[in-house]
Amino acid sequence: MRQLSIFRRLGGDAMISLLFLAVLVCGCPLSASAQSGSNVNHLQLSVGALYERGFDVTLGCQHETKYHNAWEYFGNYYIKYAEDPEAGHITKDSFWNNYRTWLLGIAYKPCIVRHRNGHGNFRIGALCGSNTSNIIGGGTVGYEHSYALRGGWEFFFQVRTDVIIRGEDLFRTGVALGMKMPL
Repeated sequence: MRQLSIFRRLGGDAMISLLFLAVLVCGCPLSASAQSGSNVNHLQLSVGALYERGFDVTLGCQHETKYHNAWEYFGNYYIKYAEDPEAGHITKDSFWNNYRTWLLGIAYKPCIVRHRNGHGNFRIGALCGSNTSNIIGGGTVGYEHSYALRGGWEFFFQVRTDVIIRGEDLFRTGVALGMKMPL
């Protein structure tokens, strides 16, 4: 009874507005936001640890096509640290000034696993760039798994191996964690 008195006080126009708002909220297409999977672009940032004694940061743009297949265009900075021979441990100079590479690359990521709030992609691509003295190139292969968050954001992890030609290390194997922001 008390609820009826509240609606009587609101009046006819307010009652129609409330009903319209209720229909609008209940009738919105909710499935269009989480994983539409068609022509979605993401800006992605990841940080990884690679064997042997390496860290990398990757900034990229991912263009997702149908069924969560994707193309990724990325830039990568890799640093390999070592012990300082004079000090006998890792110092600031031996960490930041040992061996570094800058790479640009492209990767195709066909989707191989789909589930309710995520998907997994095989990742294969090519790299080209420079270290402190040479032009280097190579390829990358791995697996990436993404989890959908609110607002089109995604959390992902990668397990990958980079094969580097003319670099100090031939194989770089490791894991990376990152976020994807919708554009």
